[in-house]
Amino acid sequence: MRASRFFISTLKEAPSDAEIVSHQLMMRAGMIKRLGSGIYTYMPTGLRIIRKVENIIREEMNKAGAIELLMPLVQPAELWQETGRWDKMGPELMRVKDRHGREFAIQPTSEEVVTDVVRSELKSYRQLPINFYHIQTKFRDERRPRFGLMRGREFTMKDAYSFDRDVEGMQKSYATMFDAYKQIFTRFGLKFRAVAADNGAIGGTGSHEFHVIASTGEDALVYCPDSDYAANMEAAEALAIGERGAATQELTKTSTPGKTKCEAVAELLSIPLEKHVKSIALTVENEGKKTYFLLLLRADHELNEIKVSKVEGLKEFRFSTEAEIQEVYGTVPGYLGPISTRLPVTVVADRTVANMADFVCGANEVDYHHIGVNWGRDVAEPIVADLRNVVEGDASPDGKGKLAIERGIEVGHVFQLGTAYSEAMGATFLDEAGKPAPLQMGCYGIGVTRILGAAIEQNFDDKGIVWPDAIAPFELVLCPMGLDRSEMVKEQTEKLYADLVAAGIDVIVDDRGLRPGAMFADWELIGVPHRVVIGERGLKEGNLEYQGRRDDAATSVPVDGMVAFIKGKLGK
Repeated sequence: MRASRFFISTLKEAPSDAEIVSHQLMMRAGMIKRLGSGIYTYMPTGLRIIRKVENIIREEMNKAGAIELLMPLVQPAELWQETGRWDKMGPELMRVKDRHGREFAIQPTSEEVVTDVVRSELKSYRQLPINFYHIQTKFRDERRPRFGLMRGREFTMKDAYSFDRDVEGMQKSYATMFDAYKQIFTRFGLKFRAVAADNGAIGGTGSHEFHVIASTGEDALVYCPDSDYAANMEAAEALAIGERGAATQELTKTSTPGKTKCEAVAELLSIPLEKHVKSIALTVENEGKKTYFLLLLRADHELNEIKVSKVEGLKEFRFSTEAEIQEVYGTVPGYLGPISTRLPVTVVADRTVANMADFVCGANEVDYHHIGVNWGRDVAEPIVADLRNVVEGDASPDGKGKLAIERGIEVGHVFQLGTAYSEAMGATFLDEAGKPAPLQMGCYGIGVTRILGAAIEQNFDDKGIVWPDAIAPFELVLCPMGLDRSEMVKEQTEKLYADLVAAGIDVIVDDRGLRPGAMFADWELIGVPHRVVIGERGLKEGNLEYQGRRDDAATSVPVDGMVAFIKGKLGK
């Protein structure tokens, strides 16, 4: 490739609406161009990266036994209505009508379509297992698209779907895809972590997320440095801290005027924050009937709403209104507690709170708190559940050390779906006895275009992007000095270029005639990982100048040894 015949369009400054590093650098490097809110044109440099990402994914999926097909972007509403997701997906599902008034979805994912394919094509256990995948455009009508390709509305995703005869088979297919994903992200050259996750809107029984590690990541990843335990914050199990001691204090109601925050109460009473309990009022409405729950957390801990939704009776919870709090507790937020409520309330305590004694909580009276509260004596034993986010230093659930937390960007997710879709859509097969049974499903997604943003968030410096070799737009750039003035430089550039191409190296020659500073700045911004400078001075000494994108200084390499040198750098 020659730069003069390629399209390169770089900017010195990022557009004002580019909020994060990856968005800023992709815009500056001319890799994407904004067309509308959350919708981008992939420019030639950016598209080259996307194609490399797709190729790695395709190679590893094929190697793992998955079969590629291509499902439509526009899908009939009837399929989504069969599973109930037409209504459940909400406004993120883009709905359109054709000229006949028939409704369609612009797909955000393809569980319904692939299940429809399988229920009509697969009949016997002899056809199982099977795994179909495609790489296709998706659309999710995000309320607030932002961060470039990280949270756009239109994006490219690889989604795969396995079908098995039983749970054991599904788990085997899941393990195969899990291993394929590890190989894919390893080949990308990215630091990543696979963590146990919540299934969310997809449904099913178990899942893992794959995160690219980056300090700017949106997600908190919990792991144990001394074991294999890893989970995202939503799914990470928080063990109880401490053991419940015997009561040593009398229950006392004390004045705390104007102190609605636990921190303020702790300061006023000179009692450590760890001895305080915060109360969170929830309401569940079912067929016009309301039931009330009071969640109790240690004051320095944070509520995990995903965990709350898994507590029996709280799947459809909402936070209570101030009017409901007044009616049920006879007070205002800030003074809530489990003692002496006006209406019946189900108390659910986090594991750590259930182990506390002589704790402080609201007295259900404005400007008052209780001191010396104890379970059994002052308030009935609660329902106990894991309600909180873990914190750095918590004990690992596997008993093998302490937990650590780092930031990550989710780029892949694998799910054990079970029969959630096959039962809803009547996707069955005939077993050895000739009896119909529902297919066991798994699904596996990778955000293809999101990989670009995540890779940049992990790999950049003050000059621009630093792409890993495997997904860089070009592996190597040749920068000839005075190409139009020196026959020696021109001749060596052409020879080296031909030799590199013959060696299978993805190389571009910058023949635009730019000054060295401008030329180098472009390629550092774009993030090409390897550079060779060809100049008369070096050639007269029999050398070329090599510099890796992360190197502080250039290295002189003999002309005749440069191809072998580059192959060594690229591991070819």
